[in-house]
Order: sequence, then C-alpha cells, then structure tokens
Amino acid sequence: MSWKKTDLERLKAASLTDRVTKSSAPERYGKGSAIVSRKEQRELERAQGLVPFAVKLKGELVKRLQDKAQAEGRPLNEVAGELLEKALR
Repeated sequence: MSWKKTDLERLKAASLTDRVTKSSAPERYGKGSAIVSRKEQRELERAQGLVPFAVKLKGELVKRLQDKAQAEGRPLNEVAGELLEKALR
C-alpha cells in the first residue's frame, strides 16, 4: 500500500508532537540543560538507593517544608529526608 503525501505529512507531524510532549523540559533558561530521560533518571536514583515514597500531608505542613528548603537552598527531598531521620531517631 502506498501512502499519500498528506498521510505521510500527518504521520510526521504526529511523531514530532509526540516527541515534544514526552521530552522533559530543561531547567529554566537552559541552566544545567543536560536532558536525562525519565528511565535514565529512575535508574540513577535507584543506584543512589532512592525509592519513590508518596504521602499525603496537610497543605500548611507542605508549605513550611517548601519554605525551609528554599531558605536553606536545598532540594525538598533532602530537607524532608533529614527531618524524617531526626524524627525517627
């Protein structure tokens, strides 16, 4: 079966749109724009011993955690992990 030119163009456009929507955006204004796929990121985190852990917290508590992380200039994951370590000792 031969493809019509319009069908080929539509397929190319769909492919391009799919690639754009699935790619991760680099950090703001291209700083540190080494793009890592989600799969590679999961593998890197697994190698570091990190495990995804979802919890539901009250909004006020989350805001306080975010403020603390921003004030210290550290990622939220580090701050939350440190606070959990202290609480569990």
